[in-house]
Amino acid sequence: MVDLQTAMAAAQASERRSKGGRGASDEKKKRRSGSDMGIEPFDPVKYVNKEKADTSSMWLVILFAFTVTALMRYVLMPSTTMDKTDILYMLPLVMIILIPQIHRTVMPERFHEHYTKGTWFRAAFLYTFTFLSLSFLLVNPPFGDIVAPQVSNDWAIAVDNGDNFTFADGSGKDGLIEWQLADGEYLEGSVWLLFGLADNVGDEDANVTVSHRFQTTDTDIQSNATFWPEYGDEMGTWKTVNNRSAPILLPHGEQDQAFALNIGDSLAIGDHRFTVEIVEEGDPWVNTRVYEWTFSIKAPVTSAE
Repeated sequence: MVDLQTAMAAAQASERRSKGGRGASDEKKKRRSGSDMGIEPFDPVKYVNKEKADTSSMWLVILFAFTVTALMRYVLMPSTTMDKTDILYMLPLVMIILIPQIHRTVMPERFHEHYTKGTWFRAAFLYTFTFLSLSFLLVNPPFGDIVAPQVSNDWAIAVDNGDNFTFADGSGKDGLIEWQLADGEYLEGSVWLLFGLADNVGDEDANVTVSHRFQTTDTDIQSNATFWPEYGDEMGTWKTVNNRSAPILLPHGEQDQAFALNIGDSLAIGDHRFTVEIVEEGDPWVNTRVYEWTFSIKAPVTSAE
């Protein structure tokens, strides 16, 4: 026999177990079901619109970079002086802040919801690298020339003593060449300043002025047009004297513009300073470059008795 109280307690316990089992089953179902976990269902229409929005954004940023670069190169550069060239890069890069507004103005309304902070971050990088790449392209040949010709390799001092040429020690890369005289020796013969110019377009259009300064006297010197045609083929066979050898002055052959300037005969002891000024009508600027060189003739060192 089961009394009424016991039967009611058993029924209540059974009902609780039944509810608990259904709850556990539902929770297990939620764990296994993606839709019940809150995962957004795939919407093909929305996905296509997002891809179109991202692609349109990419081409808009590239077109914007093209436009800004063209304005910088053909409008801003010709009106900018050489001492204010920082604005040529600072101003276009600051224009990154316009990218979101341009998107909101140009793009269709249905694309706006797909543009987030990640979109602006990617667009900023794309704009920056596109602008820099196009800038390097447009300021270099064949679209532009903003660099004056430069010395091909070395400059040298050669002394013609009648039988051969003797080169001073050193390459001149640091702007200084020295000639140390021995006891009882002096610099005898015709002294030549030799160098070559190289350019990425053509150095034949450059105006080159060379001045020679000794003590307080300045003298403009002109290049000898017959020196290199007469002695150029002998560059590699010129004799060496006192371990002095001919440096490589024209590494690019006929592409380099050769210069040979006669400084004088039997130069005096002291510092002979040369100023080489190069002026070229570039595009869009006038390109300039200046070299300062010193040829130092050292007096013999006498030992104290």
